[in-house]
Amino acid sequence: KTFYFNIKKNQINIVYYCDTTYAFLTYINKNEYEIINSQFVTIISWMENLLEKESVQRVIKTLREFDSKLKVQVLNSSARTAHDAAKSLDTEVGSIIKSLFLKTKNSFLLCLVAGDKRCSLNKIKKILDQKDVSMAEADKVKEITGFTIGGVSPVGHLNPLKIYIDKSLSRFKNIYGAAGHPNCVFKIDFEKLKKITNG
Repeated sequence: KTFYFNIKKNQINIVYYCDTTYAFLTYINKNEYEIINSQFVTIISWMENLLEKESVQRVIKTLREFDSKLKVQVLNSSARTAHDAAKSLDTEVGSIIKSLFLKTKNSFLLCLVAGDKRCSLNKIKKILDQKDVSMAEADKVKEITGFTIGGVSPVGHLNPLKIYIDKSLSRFKNIYGAAGHPNCVFKIDFEKLKKITNG
């Protein structure tokens, strides 16, 4: 395990690497945290606990099997919403992948939408040629995907899902998806997202 500390003005950027994951805590004010071992242990323990969660491990496993260079990042602030994630990652809202879990009369599907766009249920109905399409309930999201709302990943679901991808995500070199927890994300490009999700 290797630690890197980059100090800029009054802020510390902590980067933590391990064999299968990449994680970071950004912009911790050094006036609030002293650089002492006990602080490091607390921070790293918190990060490792998140990475060891079953839902996050499913994402890590899926990413690793597809491309060993794809890593999960742990954020020091929530990425529950696209705006939260963009702020934490210092990126454009549109580069955040919103995972919207929908239900039809007989099935479920996942729509991956750019953070600055909205998902039109009317358009989805036309694409599917179905009249009954709506947002799924939280308990169904958990049951089918294995993720709770706010941490629904584009990959690593408990059950196979039909996935539709917003083409506007291709505007960005890198895009970011949830990784099984509101504080966990992964970076990927549009073409790899299509391949890994078969979307």
